[in-house]
Amino acid sequence: MHVYEVIKRPIVTEKSYVAAEENKYTFEVDMRANKIQVKDAVETAFGVRVEKVWINVMPAKTIRRGQRVAVRKPKWKKAIVQLAEGDSITLFEGV
Repeated sequence: MHVYEVIKRPIVTEKSYVAAEENKYTFEVDMRANKIQVKDAVETAFGVRVEKVWINVMPAKTIRRGQRVAVRKPKWKKAIVQLAEGDSITLFEGV
């Protein structure tokens, strides 16, 4: 998988902004990506040093329609990346 296919988008929420103050940034990543690929992608795309990576698979959102259960939103993978001291990503700064 190519480095620029790993990161899909940044997650912009209140919780992610609080974590950004502690040098932790949140991204939606490809379902096939692992921690090493996420680390390489962030270091290449933003020119920073990554210390730690946490990955969570967020569950699908379902809805009931009578007896059937339909998937409203599919599952997705979230990565939280901790940067080295002194590094930051300007995408999250000043918004």
